[in-house]
Amino acid sequence: MSLDHAAVRHIARLARLAVADDQLESLRSDLERVLHLFDDLAAANVDNLAPLAHPHDQPLSLREDVVVDTDRSAQLLALAAASQGGYYLVPKVIE
Repeated sequence: MSLDHAAVRHIARLARLAVADDQLESLRSDLERVLHLFDDLAAANVDNLAPLAHPHDQPLSLREDVVVDTDRSAQLLALAAASQGGYYLVPKVIE
């Protein structure tokens, strides 16, 4: 499909893009390449192909569901300026 400058201006207006006159030819060329790519994709024979959820069929590696982190709440609370009942105490900032 070939595009002329009027079609490129119309597409740019629909997309709300400001295109300078010196950029029209470059944009026309880029749009034609994209349209040719879609034509090539549409012409591809995809009969008898199973759909894929992902292009790489990689199995998930499973690991044991075990706890590896220890309870460090007492150590972390010791770093706080103030704590009470297992919670951090912070100064009131909103009246």
